[in-house]
Amino acid sequence: MCTSPTFVSQAAPPAQVWSNPETKSRTMASPARRRWIAHLDMDAFYASVELLRYPELLGQPVVIGGGRRHQPRLRDDGTREFATLATYKGRGVITTATYPARDYGVRSGMGLMKAAQLAPQAVLLPVDHDEYKRYSRRFKAAVAEVAPHIEDRGIDEIYIDLTDLPGAQDSVGHDPFGGVRAIALEIKNNVRRATGLSCSIGLTPNKLLSKVASDLDKPDGLTIVTHDDVARQIWPLPVRRINGIGPKAALKLAQLGITRIGEIAERDAAYLIEHFGRSYGSWLHDASRGIDERPVVTVSEPVSMSRETTFDRDLHARSDRAELSRVFTELADQVARDLQRAGYAGRTIGIKLRFDDFKTVTRDLTLPHPVNDLAGIRRAAGQCLKRVDLTRRIRLLGVRAGTLVRARDLPAAPSLPSEPERELFGSD
Repeated sequence: MCTSPTFVSQAAPPAQVWSNPETKSRTMASPARRRWIAHLDMDAFYASVELLRYPELLGQPVVIGGGRRHQPRLRDDGTREFATLATYKGRGVITTATYPARDYGVRSGMGLMKAAQLAPQAVLLPVDHDEYKRYSRRFKAAVAEVAPHIEDRGIDEIYIDLTDLPGAQDSVGHDPFGGVRAIALEIKNNVRRATGLSCSIGLTPNKLLSKVASDLDKPDGLTIVTHDDVARQIWPLPVRRINGIGPKAALKLAQLGITRIGEIAERDAAYLIEHFGRSYGSWLHDASRGIDERPVVTVSEPVSMSRETTFDRDLHARSDRAELSRVFTELADQVARDLQRAGYAGRTIGIKLRFDDFKTVTRDLTLPHPVNDLAGIRRAAGQCLKRVDLTRRIRLLGVRAGTLVRARDLPAAPSLPSEPERELFGSD
């Protein structure tokens, strides 16, 4: 059983910035000032943090995604005994894996049972979100010491605007990008000093290209892509390498005979709009050509925070009431802690359940006062639970807080006692 946090942020409106190749000649007519946006992605982040804790696993296939029962055991001789995928039973999924594990075809989001078939000898470790968050704060602080214009995109990745940093526009010897390359290397070195971890950086004129570029030379890579490089470095890549082209869009593109980014770029806008609609078709046209006008947004307000877990076996509200109640309380407590750490409270509390037939239901409750404490979240989530038919076995359970507001702006609200755990799930 693995608990996963989800933080959803409000998207920022686009700004007009130079990234369109059609404007390139106009830009070059004046003193050349390139826009430099970096995407920094920590390398196999969760797994790399675990390797700091268990250095004897360095170079071995390691998978992160187990539950607490997969905690390493200390032997009498001081060495550790690790669980492996060969003995795993359950329905958990991989959160991340080391690069040696990926060489066996193991990847994030894959079921652990399937991964066991590919790499039964791989070490299995439990997820430790608190430790990963601690290292996330460390690496972001290290980046900010060099380049403070940062957009936080999650626990292991950020965008950085380097355009106006001193030296970013300078050439060094025969390297026209030597100045910005030196800044990126300084960022990488600072991250390693602060955390002991490596990261990969894509450095391009915009966020879309930088997201692609950061994945081209992993691990510990630094890849620079300009608009002149798009045809050579970007167009040969599969369409899914563009962030925003998901499985459904990729399947539809494949049905049109399009599997590479360059094949999208060969189609005109009218063709793409005809098959994908005006908004998405226009975006595909621009994205395939490396056009992206989004700014780096340094402030992003989350709109919801949630925690959910998939059980190793299906649980029933009657026969497994005690375990379901315990997990329900843990999820509510984790959401409360997430809100408190970030300084928010939620006015809408919701639950999510997936049953053994894979049907998913959600229920929400809007409160008169926002809450960020365990008692308030658990009480509201429990009321949502009463509106769900619990006759089928439960595969997944989640708790969510939405309609977030800054906790510091709230008047003091009365403290509510939590409901007894026995009242959460159905009665005999």
